[in-house]
Amino acid sequence: MSVFNQSRSRIIRLIFLVTFLVIAAQLFYLQVISGKYRQLAIDNAIFPKIIYPERGIIYDRKGKAILNNTISYDLMVTPAEVRNMDTLEFCRLMNIDTAEFKKRMLEARIKNTSVRPSVFEDLLTPQIQARFEENSWKFTGFTMVERPLRTYPFNAAAHILGYINEVSPREIENSGNFYRMGDYKGKTGLESYYENVLMGQRGVQYLIKDNKNRLVGKYENGSFDTAAVAGRGLRTYLDVELQQLAEKLMSNKVGGLVAIDPKTGGILAMVSGPNFNPNDLTGPDKSKNYGRMVLDVTGPMLNRAINGLYEPGSTFKPLGALVALDEGVITPSYGYPCGGRYTLCGHGKPACTHAGGGHAANLRLSIANSCNAYYAHVYRMTVDNPRYGNVKMGYLKWREYMNIFGLGVKLGVDLPSENRGNIPDTSVYNKENDNRWTSCTNLTLGIGQDKMQTTPLQMANAMCIIANRGYYYTPHFVQKIENETDDDTTVMNKFRKKHEVLTQIRDTSFNAVIEGMNDVVKFGTARIAQIPGIEVCAKTGTAENYTILDGKRIKLPNNSMFVCFAPKENPRIAIAVFVQNAGFGSTWAGPISRIMIEKYLNDTLQTKSKADLERIASTNLMPAYFKRLQFKTDSLRAIEWFQKTKDSSYLEKYTTIDVPVSSPPTSKSPHNRLERTELVAVLSFKKKNYPYKTGAPV
Repeated sequence: MSVFNQSRSRIIRLIFLVTFLVIAAQLFYLQVISGKYRQLAIDNAIFPKIIYPERGIIYDRKGKAILNNTISYDLMVTPAEVRNMDTLEFCRLMNIDTAEFKKRMLEARIKNTSVRPSVFEDLLTPQIQARFEENSWKFTGFTMVERPLRTYPFNAAAHILGYINEVSPREIENSGNFYRMGDYKGKTGLESYYENVLMGQRGVQYLIKDNKNRLVGKYENGSFDTAAVAGRGLRTYLDVELQQLAEKLMSNKVGGLVAIDPKTGGILAMVSGPNFNPNDLTGPDKSKNYGRMVLDVTGPMLNRAINGLYEPGSTFKPLGALVALDEGVITPSYGYPCGGRYTLCGHGKPACTHAGGGHAANLRLSIANSCNAYYAHVYRMTVDNPRYGNVKMGYLKWREYMNIFGLGVKLGVDLPSENRGNIPDTSVYNKENDNRWTSCTNLTLGIGQDKMQTTPLQMANAMCIIANRGYYYTPHFVQKIENETDDDTTVMNKFRKKHEVLTQIRDTSFNAVIEGMNDVVKFGTARIAQIPGIEVCAKTGTAENYTILDGKRIKLPNNSMFVCFAPKENPRIAIAVFVQNAGFGSTWAGPISRIMIEKYLNDTLQTKSKADLERIASTNLMPAYFKRLQFKTDSLRAIEWFQKTKDSSYLEKYTTIDVPVSSPPTSKSPHNRLERTELVAVLSFKKKNYPYKTGAPV
C-alpha cells in the first residue's frame, strides 16, 4: 500500500473515532448528567396534582363556626398537552362558545406559560363536574383539582369575614412568587388580615397517567408526595346571633353599626348597610355577583362601619365636655344662659332645639338637653385658653385630644382599609381664611360639625373610653389564634395592650358626663332607649346631609345617630349607630341600639322590642336619590361601552329617539308630530341621526 493511502486511512479512522466519542459523550450527558429528557418523560407520564389546604375556620365567641369549608373542583388546563381534541364537544360540555375557549387558553399561556397548569374554570357546578368526569379521557391536558370552598352557615358578617379569590399576576410578583397561579388568598376582611394564619400550606400528589391521559395510580407509591397542611382557626369576640340581629335591623338602610365590649376592645357586632350575603362571593356565581355589586352605586361592598365618614353631630358633645373639664375651662357646675341660639359670634348660630331657661344650667343638664350653644361656647373657651397664647396653639391642643379619643387617626382594627376620618389641621383653616381666623370660624366643631368626620367604629371606641373612665383596648375581632406562635403573639399584642389615654381626668368629671348621658335616657332626647332593669348611658345626634346631583346641591334628610353604653356601672357593651337620611337620632338609631343592648345583656327581647324589631327591619330608608344616581351612572357606562365596542345593545334601554306618529292635522301643527320619550344623561350623543334627550326617573 502506498504511503499516501496509509495516511488517508488513518485520517478516516480518526474521524470515525472522534465521531463515536462525541456521540458517546452526548449520550452519556443526556442519559446520566442531564435530566432534561427524563423530565420530559416524567411530564408525559406523571401528573403533579396540587392539593389545596383547607383554610382555617373562624368561630364566634360561643364557639360556633361562622366561616367554614366545603369541597368544590377547579378545572385545570396545561395548554402544551391539549392536542387532538374535539373543541366543539368540549365547549358544549362546558356551556361556552369557541371564542371563549380560545380566550381562556390564551390567558392561560400568558399568565402561566403553556407547560404549567392554570385554572380554566374554577368552582365547577355539580352538573359540569359530573359531565367532565364521564368524558375526561377525551380531553388531554385537562384535569380536575379539589378546591376547599368557603361557606358561611349563618349568611352573616360579609364585611367582617371578607372573601377569597384567585391571586393575580401582580400579587404573585409582589409575594416573591410565594403564591402560584391557581392559589387563592384573602381579598378583604379577616380573610385578608389573617391570611398568613388561615391559608395553610399546599401539598402535591404525583399520579401516573396512561396513554389516554387517565390517572391510573400513584407514582412510586406516593413516596414523593407532600401533604397539605390546613390553616389555623380564629376565635373571635363576634356574637353571631347579635350580628344577625344587627343585620336585620339595618336592612334596607345606609349606614354603619358597631358594638364593642369596653373591657376587652372585642367587637361583638359590626354591620354596614346596605349589606349582602357572604355566600354570594363564593361558588360558581361569585364573579357574576361581584360584578353586580361593584356596579351598584349604593356600595354594598363598602364597609361603612370603618370607611363611612359622618359628622358625629351631638353624639360628640360628651367628648367635648371631657376635654373642657380636663383643661380646667369649665367645672361640672358650669352653666350657660342659652336663650335658644348662640349669639356671641354675631350671627346667632348654632340654634338650639331648647329655648327654655335653665336647660343648660350645668354640664349634666346641657348633655341631657343637648344644648348647642353650650357646646359651641365650651369649644371656644377650650381653644381660646390663655395658657396656649393664641387660638392656633389652642386648637392644636384640642386636636391632640381628638386624636387621643381616636378621632382623625386609624385605630388599628384587624380589618384592612380602615379610614382615619378627619380632624382638620390648622393649615386647612389658614389656607381658607388667609391665615386669619378665630374660634368663631369653626365653632360648630363643638357640636360635631364643620369639617369633623368620624367613622362608626371611632365613635363606638370613644364610648368605650368614657365607659372605662379613660382607657381602651384597640378594637379587634380575634381573641386568639389556634396554636399561637411567637409571630402570632407579636401580631396580637397590640390588641392586648391597655391604652390609658385619659385616666388623668378626675372621677368627678367622668361622673358628670356619665350621669348626663344617663339623664339623656331617663328624661332627655333618648327616652326611647330605656330598658327595664338596665341603666343605659347615651347621646343622640342629628346632622344635616347634602349631595351633588345633576349639578345641584341637594338637601337630604338628616342622618340619624346614636351612641351609648350599658350598664352604667361596669359597662359590658358600647354601641354607635349611624343611619343615613333617616331623621332624628331617637327615631331610628336609638331604638336599634336599645334592641341590641337588650339582646346582648338579657339574651331576650321584651314584647315592645320585638314589635320595634319587625317595624324597623321592614322599613326601607334607602335614600331616594340613589335611583337617579344609578340611572345616570349606568347610562354613562353604556355610552362608554358603545364608544369602545360600537355595541349598542346596552345603550338602547337608556336612550330613546324622536318617532314620527300620526295625529289629526290642525292649522297650527303639521300632519305628523314627533313624540319624544325621556332618557340618557349624555347631551351630545347621537345615533342614526336621531336626537337624544336627557332625563331619567327621579
